[in-house]
Amino acid sequence: MHPSRTLLIALLSLLLAGCAGLGPREAVEGTGNMQDWQIHKGRITPLDGWQVSGKIGIRSPRDSGSGTLFWLQRQDYFDIRLSGPLGRGATRLTGRADAVSLEIAGEGRFEASSPEELLAERLGWQLPVSNLFWWVRGLPSPDSRSRLSLDGDSRLQRLAQDGWEVQYLSYIEQNGYHLPERIRLQGHDLQITLVIKDWQPRQLGH
Repeated sequence: MHPSRTLLIALLSLLLAGCAGLGPREAVEGTGNMQDWQIHKGRITPLDGWQVSGKIGIRSPRDSGSGTLFWLQRQDYFDIRLSGPLGRGATRLTGRADAVSLEIAGEGRFEASSPEELLAERLGWQLPVSNLFWWVRGLPSPDSRSRLSLDGDSRLQRLAQDGWEVQYLSYIEQNGYHLPERIRLQGHDLQITLVIKDWQPRQLGH
């Protein structure tokens, strides 16, 4: 085989391998190294359990406020508790993807088939809770197209997905994992800032 043809085939193989690693739904830019991003992504993706605590700030056209956040994740089960934001007192969102309940202090308990439906109906927030399962780990959701920007450490710096802009302002290292510490989310007349004080990641399905 002619040397130039051999080189062309090798280059095409490398290009196709890189595209396969990205997947058809991701468009990536920024200063980070693509190979390092794939390694980081492959390490973080299997994490399907965690306990997170920190602070949350919420701004919307109706009102705004801040409070504390506690998030327990055990594979497909979640327990998200907010205390203090928007003057509502304690708010707790629990369940799985197809069976969710929302408890609001002084208002009662409400149920729906999706967390998005509950938050929109009871709080007026158009928040893609299902995507947060990925975003909180510094990953794009694989269920829709996304545009990514990587930082100098080849981790997610900015993410545009499903009408939302997500900024990763800093990361924290916990048990060998580099996970988001400060996140700012903006979309659908809602801005949310998360400051995570404690990350306890686990790989439950391993």
